[in-house]
Amino acid sequence: MTDVRNRFGPQWASIVCYKGLVQSNVCPTSTMSSLFTPLKLGSITISNRIGMSALTRNRSSATVPNEVMLEYYFQRAKGGAGFIISEGTLITRQGTEWQAAPGVWNDAQVAGWKKITNAVHGAGSKMYCQVWHLGRVSHPDAPEQIAAGEPVYAPSAISARGGKFRFLPGKPGYVKPTELPDPTVIIEQFKQAAIHAKEAGFDGVELHGANGYIVHQFLDSSSNQRTDKWGGSPENRARFALETLKALIEVYGPDVSIKLSPEQAGGYNDMGMPLQETIDTYGCLLSEADKLGLAYVTLVRYAESTDVEYDGKKRATKHDVVGTFKPFLKNTPLFVNAGVTPEEAEELVSNGTAAGVFFGLPMVTHPDVGNRIRQGKPLDNAPDFVHLYGAEGVDPAIGYVDYPAATST
Repeated sequence: MTDVRNRFGPQWASIVCYKGLVQSNVCPTSTMSSLFTPLKLGSITISNRIGMSALTRNRSSATVPNEVMLEYYFQRAKGGAGFIISEGTLITRQGTEWQAAPGVWNDAQVAGWKKITNAVHGAGSKMYCQVWHLGRVSHPDAPEQIAAGEPVYAPSAISARGGKFRFLPGKPGYVKPTELPDPTVIIEQFKQAAIHAKEAGFDGVELHGANGYIVHQFLDSSSNQRTDKWGGSPENRARFALETLKALIEVYGPDVSIKLSPEQAGGYNDMGMPLQETIDTYGCLLSEADKLGLAYVTLVRYAESTDVEYDGKKRATKHDVVGTFKPFLKNTPLFVNAGVTPEEAEELVSNGTAAGVFFGLPMVTHPDVGNRIRQGKPLDNAPDFVHLYGAEGVDPAIGYVDYPAATST
């Protein structure tokens, strides 16, 4: 079992309060006219600007999406989320910390996801698959990694600090990975995952380029110290992300996006560069990505709750992510993620800062976020931290699909 309080510490209090929203126990009563306007993204149109962020919940059946997952996504689709991003979905067998994270590399997984996308579409929402490769934060002794018959690959043979594989003897942390000989092999795996996602009925794919996983590892000079065309300069470190996006576009056309955390995800998974290097690297990436005709880009803002401390120092490169990087997007819609309240969401959309917003923890704890915001009802369900990621021997529905919707008036 993963106890989120142990993982992130007391900073969770700031998230639980949603910047004071739960403390005041009310949603803003002002008209949310901008949030509830349709938006064209690539080849689809979403009914409103309220998105469900990708949220690891650790509920699959041996990497295969199941009925309780179907209920979870269906609840949130019928509850007013105009746009849903799947939890991080593994593109290949990996030794992830999340034993019950779903994948999209085989037929059983495709069939499981197909039931979910059908239900989401039936409820009037749209759904992207977030395609995910962990890179160096996998573990060679995890069952799926052993089954893969491959080492833990990363841009460079540099271990991340931290980690805790609770299901392995001794609860080990991260280990030194093997430098990836040919990055195009992983790019091809992303492309194949997109083909499977399309078969499963997803409207598009979101490339997970945040939180210290493989795309992020290529971007960051602390984890990528290659001397070939995939490392060194900002242009070279951005190459993996850009080539992967191009491969996804070959499958999905304009229905491709990327999620980025330029503040280095608050230091999560031991990531972080000096500010100027961060600006140079992500500025290069976004300038080139903006030419590809993506459906949208998601920028994750600084969140204190994930600002990990190493050797007595916070790891994040803290700065105004949206203000710094939005100017690089001339043609691509921007979604903002991390700590957004309904009131701020309306402001971000109405003033043109963002095309839409993603909600994280509010979507976990409320199956009807969109409906509550539209009706001015409070987001007042308390998070069940103990069962946030499930617990061995416990009904997976607990802390997952048992949060109540607001009562009708």
